[in-house]
Amino acid sequence: IYIGENSFLCSPTPAIIMGEVVQMHFTTVDYVIFTVLLVASAGIGLFYAFSGGRQRTTQFLMADRSMSCLPVSLSLLATFQSAVAILGAPSEVYTFGTQYWFLGCSYFLGLLIPAHVFIPVFYRLRLSSTYEYLELRFNKMVRICGTVTFIFQMVLTGFDLWGAVLAMGLVCTLYTALGGLKAVIWTDVFQTVVMFAGQLAVIVVGSSQAGGIGEVWRKAVNGSRIAGLDLNPDPLERHTFWTLGVGGIFLMLALYGVNQAQVQRYLSSRTEREAVMSCYVVFPCQQIVLCLGCLMGLVMFARYGEDSPLKKGYVKTNDQMVLYFVMDVFRDLPGLPGLFVACLFSGALSTISSAFNSLATVTMEDLIKPHFPSMTEAKATLLSKGLALAYGLVCLAMAYIASIMGSVLQAAFSIFGMVGGPLLGLFCLGMFFPWANSIGAMVGLVAGLAMAFWIGIGSFVMRISAPTPVPLLNTSALPLFDNITSTVMTAVVSTTTAKPTGVEALYSLSYMWYSAHNSTTVVVVGLIVSLLTGPMKEKELTPGTVYPVLGTLLFFLPERYKEKLCCVTPLAHKVTSYSYS
Repeated sequence: IYIGENSFLCSPTPAIIMGEVVQMHFTTVDYVIFTVLLVASAGIGLFYAFSGGRQRTTQFLMADRSMSCLPVSLSLLATFQSAVAILGAPSEVYTFGTQYWFLGCSYFLGLLIPAHVFIPVFYRLRLSSTYEYLELRFNKMVRICGTVTFIFQMVLTGFDLWGAVLAMGLVCTLYTALGGLKAVIWTDVFQTVVMFAGQLAVIVVGSSQAGGIGEVWRKAVNGSRIAGLDLNPDPLERHTFWTLGVGGIFLMLALYGVNQAQVQRYLSSRTEREAVMSCYVVFPCQQIVLCLGCLMGLVMFARYGEDSPLKKGYVKTNDQMVLYFVMDVFRDLPGLPGLFVACLFSGALSTISSAFNSLATVTMEDLIKPHFPSMTEAKATLLSKGLALAYGLVCLAMAYIASIMGSVLQAAFSIFGMVGGPLLGLFCLGMFFPWANSIGAMVGLVAGLAMAFWIGIGSFVMRISAPTPVPLLNTSALPLFDNITSTVMTAVVSTTTAKPTGVEALYSLSYMWYSAHNSTTVVVVGLIVSLLTGPMKEKELTPGTVYPVLGTLLFFLPERYKEKLCCVTPLAHKVTSYSYS
């Protein structure tokens, strides 16, 4: 997207300032700063590619399991703080107010549960792919279905902005394929610093030009952009405390609990304790990131008020308003526009590199190694790097197709992102319910995906066929899932002027409840089918694959009743490791 003749960010419409036409475009300094980002990211990958050691083995996909807490935490944050979040959160707050901030309430359980439930189980099993767990718990068919669903999700969630993605994607593919997870994590650390610097620069300069933070707050209050606590329990309401604070927990679990891109970072930690601590460290960082996004949106409102660049026709979408705002604020400060674009691309690089690395890992561990057990380590390593490269090229091809086929295809790609909830349900079914069997898991996953696509496609069709649609969802409101579940939401939320009833009410369910709804479908259907086809016996369970959540919740019962109910002994989940072959 471009601004002006030689610019980088928005539509070719110039700004009109004090009655004069002003072209806003990149200077030489801006291009230098942006180029430094790409060169530094590629340099980190090359450094780890030629650093020797286990980079010559398939352990390069797991960073040799040698990472400390801090880089893992910052890498988790960088994936969370995607380009979608950098653009989407400020425009969301500018348009609808600070209600979105209550998403931060979901971070408590959204990180506490992975830290003390999912991470211990995965780490003690010494997995490389989270989908290895599904074979240990159920069977190989469930593992393959989970792996294929994940690959389908990550490849087809779509990329846009073809010209920008080409440069960034090639660099990202290079350092991911050569340097492995260690390069991905350390570039994430570098890119996190760049992201914070870019956002802080915009907030400081923008608030200064608006008259200070006090003036920004005053204008936001007068413009009804400071939202209070909305306790409306209606699940059809787009944003309330319950949809954000409770529904958001399931979105966080789908990302930080079972998503391969994030779990792979936990498993790269030197010890289980450091893996758990990374969740605790990332929590305050997430709150800071959320506050920065909200504050940037308030600074935007203080500058433009209700007379937005979108209404004036300077930009075509809400997302572009942030880019326009940056160029407007920094038009007399060479170098700072380049810093923000570096910030934006850092978010994109961190997300895409995570996708490439995790895709290569699950393909190698779940689809290739089980069928070629005698493959040498040298060949496996070369093939792993080739897979990372191939997935990078495939995603670039998807970006090109998306760029020439328009927004309808983008909406279709968004629907493919709805697999995050069913995958969360599949792991919860296996980990929390010992009697669930492989048939229940398969049928539950299919039911969850069918439900997700039914509601998603139905709501999308209802939205585009409505005579006077109301755009209730900013295309980038969620910071988590431009490679897993965030892009999904833009296509699945619809509204009508009257209160929807029947099936239309289901189609109008708040997008924040989608993960909860779809994961619950998998668990309920899976349990019913398991009971009908014969529950799994305790002796059939692989040690360490079940977390006795029911026994923990029913702590007041005598031990013998809890053991009978949970079908697992209290120490079964404490096995230190399981050698998978």
